Amino acid sequence: MKDMHVSLRRLDLNLLLVFDALFRHRSVAAAADELSMSPSACSHALSRMRDALSDELFVRSGSTMQPTAQAQLMADGIGDALRILSDRLGSSAPFLPASSTQTFVFAATDYTAYALLPALIARIEGLAPHLRVKVIYATHQDSLGEMKEGRIHFALGVSHDRVAAHEGVEVLDCYTDDYIVAARHDHPRVAGSLSLEQYLAERHVAVLPWSDSGSVIDAVLARQGIQRDVAVQLPSLMAAPFLVMRTDLLITLPRRAALQFSKVAHLRLHAAPFETPRYTLKMFCHARHQSMPGHRWLREQMRLALSEELDAELE
Repeated sequence: MKDMHVSLRRLDLNLLLVFDALFRHRSVAAAADELSMSPSACSHALSRMRDALSDELFVRSGSTMQPTAQAQLMADGIGDALRILSDRLGSSAPFLPASSTQTFVFAATDYTAYALLPALIARIEGLAPHLRVKVIYATHQDSLGEMKEGRIHFALGVSHDRVAAHEGVEVLDCYTDDYIVAARHDHPRVAGSLSLEQYLAERHVAVLPWSDSGSVIDAVLARQGIQRDVAVQLPSLMAAPFLVMRTDLLITLPRRAALQFSKVAHLRLHAAPFETPRYTLKMFCHARHQSMPGHRWLREQMRLALSEELDAELE
């Protein structure tokens, strides 16, 4: 017990705020501006950290301050600790969107981030101009462990069935969608309506964001005793439409994403020649954060952003 927190006793904990700002901005001037201190005071704080931790922490490279290997190792832990402290200390304070600099952390895949965040950020940009949103890659559909530990505030996932209830976790349904098939616009064999025989004769791209789960489309086909030929398996949706645009491969993907990608990747969309499952985009949050005024405010902005998106689609 005597040696507990010995490294912390060597360091003024206010310096961790400077470290976090420097790591994010890679600039003494920008970090100082965020923390409402002078650049010289920020530089002095960096010198104190270097002395206390026996490491340069940030070294100049051109016009930026790049973190050392030691700073890279420290960054995530310091960021998580500051967010948890901010959550606890700010839970009883009023939330003022116009001046808040809180950071909210989302766990998402590239698709679930695409499905919600553009509408949300567009909505809050003017209401909370200093608010920060950080997205980390979701390794599981609900990222339950990260929420329990306080490392994230929200998780975005998709579900094709009812999600099992977890103590302390609230699940909010965002919207429900289905799947369609996309091919390049001048595909030599696929035009007009797509038959099951044509579908199975072609090769496919499959997107599997979670390594511990298979493709829902392959599961549907397997129940019918049939199998498609998957030529390329990707962990992310981002590259998939552009890969399809330049090959004869097909991809079966969420309708909303397909409609957007078809505008930029010159894809032709086809109804799937079999009954595809419907999925629901879900937002998960933990009870440990629900007393935070800022958390409640952001949840309401998500609800309003989704409502506006759905209304626009109906017009």
